[in-house]
Amino acid sequence: MTLAQRLEQRDAHVTVVGLGYVGLPMAIEVAKAGFQVTGYDLDPGRVQAVNQGKPYVSDVAAAELEELLGSGHLIATTDPFCLQGANVVLICVPTPINRWKEPDLACVRHAAEQVRSHLRRQQLVILESTTYPGTTTELIQPVLAESGLEVGRDYWIAYSPERIDPGNRKYALREIPKVVGGVTPACTHMAQAFYRQFIDRVVPVSSATAAEMVKLYENVFRNINIAFVNELATLCDRMKLDVWEIIDAASSKPYGFMPFYPGPGLGGHCIPVDPHYLAWKAREYDFHCSFVELAATINDNMPYFVRNKVASLLNESGKSLKRSRVVVLGVTYKADVADARESPALKVIQLLREAGAKVAYHDPYVPELAIGNPVPMHSQPLTPGLLGGADVVLITTNHSCFDPEFITRHAPLVLDTRNALRNTRAQNVCRL
Repeated sequence: MTLAQRLEQRDAHVTVVGLGYVGLPMAIEVAKAGFQVTGYDLDPGRVQAVNQGKPYVSDVAAAELEELLGSGHLIATTDPFCLQGANVVLICVPTPINRWKEPDLACVRHAAEQVRSHLRRQQLVILESTTYPGTTTELIQPVLAESGLEVGRDYWIAYSPERIDPGNRKYALREIPKVVGGVTPACTHMAQAFYRQFIDRVVPVSSATAAEMVKLYENVFRNINIAFVNELATLCDRMKLDVWEIIDAASSKPYGFMPFYPGPGLGGHCIPVDPHYLAWKAREYDFHCSFVELAATINDNMPYFVRNKVASLLNESGKSLKRSRVVVLGVTYKADVADARESPALKVIQLLREAGAKVAYHDPYVPELAIGNPVPMHSQPLTPGLLGGADVVLITTNHSCFDPEFITRHAPLVLDTRNALRNTRAQNVCRL
């Protein structure tokens, strides 16, 4: 039976490499479509949690996971031999940046080498990890070519950028269109045939490199617009204007405007990272992405702006930032998501501590933090005593569980960087 026939009959075995915030939801969606799915991850803790029906990703429901495990459509393992029997391999591994803000593709390369060791005819390999344009053809394809098999005839390689938005309840995974680009037309066609089994709309592009650029364009678009509104926020602060009022009023325009919102900085797994992938690759062509680099400068400065704003508010109260007690509310990069990766709150806390402030934090999603100190910080219970004992309370993530009335009643001074207290006009509240 050919792979095309297996896909049409949903008789193919799919292995998802990497069971993080992208891989696990994708594995579940593929399994729900009727495919046999194996999740492969190097982390024994993740594998054990999946096999016990205990999701660690906010977008995955325990009942759904348990049902798929019970039906035998999903299983997880740390054994790379699972790649041997796979008809389709989805690579969903991390693609971070290093300390010099250059791409770190060690996980992608390792995954490709694992796939090569088990590569056989009639296999489809798809990279979903966000990366720079050219990764699929410059890294994945040469590694798999060492197998001696011919791409586009014996097996197929494609790129399809993930579009997972953690915590987004508006769009189910199958409702989000899937961009697909193969290294040959046959590869694109085969990847389309796969995704059409469980995604409502598949959008083919001319190449894997084009698909990679699509992902970066999507996220750099957001990065640049967030930088602009962050710069506007700092200007409004100097002009004694309410940036949130400005944005709300501008949003009344029914065309030609899309609101973006300021904050203490960028966070998460994409927006702070992806622009650096594009800028890094552009330099290979003697091209400098001026907008990208300027946006990075503005967004990187926001934690410093927040630190200075806290110091200014304390100064107005006759207090110094040094030895003042600061309580930070929310340390995840996004509301109601248990993910603190690249969260601007971490940088803000670091800056406050370096300035001599005594910092405590509360976040129901993050019980422990390690920030430049071998002794970890622990989330403190949100009590009247915690708020009342602070010189200033700093809201860096607007979790829905935060009670604005409770915060404003007990905190002597609040700096709200997320407009979480938008419906209150309490005198002790200052907004970014």
